Amino acid sequence: MSAQQGLRRKAHFLGTKIKSLRKRNNLTLEDLSVRCVQIDADAGPSVSYLSMIENGKRVPSERLVEIIADIFQKDAAWFFDESLDDDAINTAPTAAVSGMPLEPGFLFSESLLQLAIPEMLAQTGTTGRQFAHLLIRAHQERNQNRFPDIERAADRIGGKHFPMRVDDVFEIARKLGLEIQWFDNSAFTDTGDDDLPFSTLVRSFFDAPNKVYLNNMLRDNPSRLKFDLANQIGHMVLHDGDGARTPQVSGGRVSGRRHDSDSLNVDAKDILYAWRDFECSYFAAALLAPKTPFRQFLARNSYAINSGDKIELTNTLVMRRMSSVSPYPHWHYFDAYPPGNLRAVYRGNGIPLPWGNMRLVSDPCQHWAVFRMLNSRSTKPSAQISVLRSGDDKRLYCCESIRSKDAAGNPHVLCAGVDLAPALQSQNIDPMETIDMIEASCNRGGGSAPIPLEARKQLDSIGKILNIGWIGEGAEKDATIICQRSSSCPRDKHCLGKPQPKLKPQIDQIRDALINT
Repeated sequence: MSAQQGLRRKAHFLGTKIKSLRKRNNLTLEDLSVRCVQIDADAGPSVSYLSMIENGKRVPSERLVEIIADIFQKDAAWFFDESLDDDAINTAPTAAVSGMPLEPGFLFSESLLQLAIPEMLAQTGTTGRQFAHLLIRAHQERNQNRFPDIERAADRIGGKHFPMRVDDVFEIARKLGLEIQWFDNSAFTDTGDDDLPFSTLVRSFFDAPNKVYLNNMLRDNPSRLKFDLANQIGHMVLHDGDGARTPQVSGGRVSGRRHDSDSLNVDAKDILYAWRDFECSYFAAALLAPKTPFRQFLARNSYAINSGDKIELTNTLVMRRMSSVSPYPHWHYFDAYPPGNLRAVYRGNGIPLPWGNMRLVSDPCQHWAVFRMLNSRSTKPSAQISVLRSGDDKRLYCCESIRSKDAAGNPHVLCAGVDLAPALQSQNIDPMETIDMIEASCNRGGGSAPIPLEARKQLDSIGKILNIGWIGEGAEKDATIICQRSSSCPRDKHCLGKPQPKLKPQIDQIRDALINT
């Protein structure tokens, strides 16, 4: 009997099992084909051939079974036994960050909020733009950073062409009737929203109805030039090139933001401009990195955060785009400036924040990877596995951070990360057991320590299934316990020494004393 005939006799459930694994991990047939080709270009199947295998019309070669087994971290013999897995576990987040019901409900009616919010912003010194960023972030997180209408608009204009050269983007601008004018302007010192000095560069701006001004300094940086022009193309496509658009600026304060010395009244344009900045930025990323080809590009490069260097895309675009195109939905992203200001944040995996873009906090946990990188001079990517403790809630994250400079020369840190618990759960591994195992090791090491062998094998397997190379890299390093505030450090050996007991407010002490007498 030939080997192929032997495979055919044992392959009753093989196609069903492959399809179940593929669906469980949110992969399309095209995704799985790319992953197979990535391992072995000669044995990798076409999309149509994979489809026939899943439908029982073809039996794969032994080599192809080995490849698929490697992708899903299964033993090859498992595909030929007569047992079927349980139904796939749904690990898709229903809401990345949970809200809370506020009562009485009538106080939160639309009419009252429109009266109260502008006054609240004015009295707290919060700009309309800052508040808009919070709203936009919540909108992104609720939609898992997927906006198909903007994707379709970008696909219609760019034809899903990938990768795009600088000349390709200029040709799109020409077809849309945009006039390009170059200007000379070097970086200058300004103050940011937190009144700290920042090097500031005006990169580009739009002049209605159809003129785009580009800074000559962009000529020497094709990746940033492509993004800025694509961003302005987005304004032409989405908003018909009207005049409601702020200049694109790196570094300090953007024109149109309220200064402390200005009127305390909230400028509604700030909110509109912030939303349009988001829409145009998302459009630019979708134009330069169309979903399907870019998803395949990331798969071929194991989600390396600096893989954009190969095709003239910025690290910022690559890392922000990961959360929009990855089949795994549990991502976060930070763009952090020293000493602790988030210019951009997305937390589709619900990660609590150590600080925000509204104000600095006095005691953020310094063990976050993004803080470590802020205080480093390295320009190489660095991965970290972290156990995050927030009260009784324990979570397990892996992130990769890289130190960079914006177009104005300001240092900042970009960080992309994933929640590992849903991936563990989807492989029928109890995530809390793994987290407890890693946390116990960290506490024995004073807060950071090597990951135990069993947990390291689990994480290495998860990294291969998700095809995110830096998960395995992080698992080889010491894991660390992190929290939101150093004063509430959850480590057995408290970061700040012996924690001070928290006293109840005096009013509560009086009340409790009277009740207990």
